[in-house]
This record gives sequence, structure tokens and C-alpha cells, in this order.
Amino acid sequence: MKWLACIALFSLLPLAAPAVAGERPEWAFGPEQPAPRRPDDGKLLQAPGSAKFYTQAQIDDPMHPPDWFPDEHPPMPRVAAQGNGTTVRACIGCHLSNGHGHPENSRLPGATAAYLTRQLADFRSGARAGVAATMINIAKGMTEDEIRTATEYFAGLKVLRWTRVVEADTVPKTYFRGNRRLQLAEGGSEPIGERIIEVPEDPARNALRDPHSGNISYVPVGSLARGAALVATGGSGKTIACGICHGPTLKGLGDVPGIAGQSPLTMARQLYYMQTGERNGAMAALMKAVVAKLGADDMLAISAYVASREA
Repeated sequence: MKWLACIALFSLLPLAAPAVAGERPEWAFGPEQPAPRRPDDGKLLQAPGSAKFYTQAQIDDPMHPPDWFPDEHPPMPRVAAQGNGTTVRACIGCHLSNGHGHPENSRLPGATAAYLTRQLADFRSGARAGVAATMINIAKGMTEDEIRTATEYFAGLKVLRWTRVVEADTVPKTYFRGNRRLQLAEGGSEPIGERIIEVPEDPARNALRDPHSGNISYVPVGSLARGAALVATGGSGKTIACGICHGPTLKGLGDVPGIAGQSPLTMARQLYYMQTGERNGAMAALMKAVVAKLGADDMLAISAYVASREA
């Protein structure tokens, strides 16, 4: 297995000193207390091109979220579509029927079923602690058969271009609804600073959990070039070239997942969690030397560049 080759390669590298976590990339995290969602007015809503209608309350139902386009994917396992009715939420409520989710979630396509199974095992064991308690509880509540069918389903889906990366000096003014950043309806702009601002291309469709409507990621001017150097060469000892394990196009090798086109906010959070030790496990161990010396500015550049690559 190719990920075992990565373990062999990394075993030849000098061990990194225990990492002292760098500055936390605050722009990659939502508010600690999510803002309230908009109340449901009972109006029937429809995703463009779908024949189905739901109220906002139905769309937000954690056990019965909408599958707007059931003819566009293979048969969906029950746990993905409806959860178990009690402790396990429907997977598509967060990750959507295409598996790509929102910036506060992880993209699932682009990883093998074996990799996804290991991540659920790490949630169960507590090795992955740098996440909302929701995912830990879901993993603990899933049966082995539910894990198998869900991971096979999402691993079999096509990887899509889901976020459009734009270098910019200024960005739209934003606010949070739930733990998702949205553009202010009245407009306005502000300096981007040292942040990545990822927002829906179409906020209304995003609220519908429409699997046809992705995101736009604004990144600071110059961050793509800096990220390209870090990803390709390691930046003169700052880190290790990503292509060694993730492949020359960053689309994955064997059980090492593809990261090209991934949400930059997701990327930055995972880099930080692996640096702090909040994300552990067999696969995360390969990343210890990679993240040990990264600062928040490095995580920004790497995440921006990786997100800009063809998925």
C-alpha cells in the first residue's frame, strides 16, 4: 500500500521536536457560540432544477435533509440519507448528497473507503478531538454495517470543483449564520488582511443545501505563489513537499487522500489540529514533521494554493 511507503519514507527523516503550536488561524474557525438560524416561515422552497419542495425546517432536519437530485448519484445508504433516527444524524445534512459539504465540514470524495473508515475509528477513540462533539457522537453511534455502506458510498462519488479561489485585497463584508460565514445583503467591503474568507457563491442556494452550488474563497494577493513554493519544495526546510504522499497533482495516492480543491478553511483547521495534537491517529502521525514548523501565515498560503488546484 502506498501510504505504507510514506511511513517508510518519513521514518528516515529526523524526528521533529515536539511542536509548540503556532498562532491559531482564527479565520478558519467559526464563532464559539453559533449565531441563530433564520426562523422557518413555512414557505415551500425548491433548489433550481429539482422537482422537490421542502420548508426550511425540513431542509434543516438532521434526520431527513433533502436529497434534491436522487437520480444524480448511486443508491444512497439509509444512514447517509436519514441517520438512525436518534443518535446518528443523516450524513448528507452536513456533507450534502455530493459529499462536498460546506467549509465547516470535510469533503469526503477523493478519499478511499478505508481512509474514511479509519477517520471514523479515530473519532470513536478520541484520537480526533479537534472537532465538534457532533461528529464524535455520530461515529460512536454508527454500526459497522452503517460505517461500511456510508464510506463506500462517499468514496465512490466524483470529486468536484467546489470552491473558486480568488486573490484579492478587499473582500465583501460578512456575518455568521449558524457557524457559516455569509455576505451581508447590503454589500460593502473591507480589507482581507491575513485571512481567507470563504463564502457561498449563492447564499440562498447554500441555505437549501443545494449540491449544485459551491463556494468562493478570497485569499490575500501573493498567497498562491507562496503556497506553491511550500507545497512543491517544502520552503527550504519549513515543511515537506506535499506531493511525496498526496501525489504530484495532490489528488491522492492509494489510501492517502486527495487534497486538491479542498476547502481552504478545512485544510487550515486540520493542519492546526495536527500541529496541536488535537488530531491524532495512524495517518495523522505522517503529518507531524510536516506541520511542526508552520505558522498561521504558512497554513494560509498552503491552504490557499491547495484549494486552487484542480480537484
